[in-house]
Amino acid sequence: MLIGYVRVSKADGSQTTDLQRDALIAAGVDPEQIYEDKASGKKDDRPHLSACLKALRSGDTLIVWKLDRLGRDLRHLVNIVHDLTDRGVGLKVLTGQGAAIDTTTASGKLVFGIFAALAEFERELISERTKAGLASARARGRKGGRPYKMTPAKVRLAAASMGQRGTNVGDLCVELGVTRQTLYRHVSPTGELREAGHKVLTQRR
Repeated sequence: MLIGYVRVSKADGSQTTDLQRDALIAAGVDPEQIYEDKASGKKDDRPHLSACLKALRSGDTLIVWKLDRLGRDLRHLVNIVHDLTDRGVGLKVLTGQGAAIDTTTASGKLVFGIFAALAEFERELISERTKAGLASARARGRKGGRPYKMTPAKVRLAAASMGQRGTNVGDLCVELGVTRQTLYRHVSPTGELREAGHKVLTQRR
């Protein structure tokens, strides 16, 4: 069975899927077997894509108009196609840069193999750059990793506020832009600094 997926980035009516639908129907997809999302390709939450992928069965072929309609990025696309391949499902791209991809054919599989190799190469480059960046930062006396959500100013405000009766913890969390868990990890309910709070106040800038 041929199953199609179409997507436009905006849901305000300024974009339509008509061109994509017409191309899929011309390729033999039953209009009733076309799934549609109106959301940015960078979003994880695309309910109809999830439904489409779940509906595919061994022997089916997923057809998309262009490659960028399906994956958030190359790695996401590679993961999707690897999963489909493991399930015996093919992928065919009708136009654009990925038009040579048709995993139901030997030549199409070869093209996708090149895409997969490029994605792996990209992962390795990112990993190498990250390690090099952390090593360079350590050599300059800086530690890598994500910045603290709690700044010194936020910790001081949290300690002062938690030490006062009548403080609404929920409102305080909204004001600070942190979760209750983060707040209590840094400051006790009575306003005393905890280890994480002391660490923020003494961290190097």
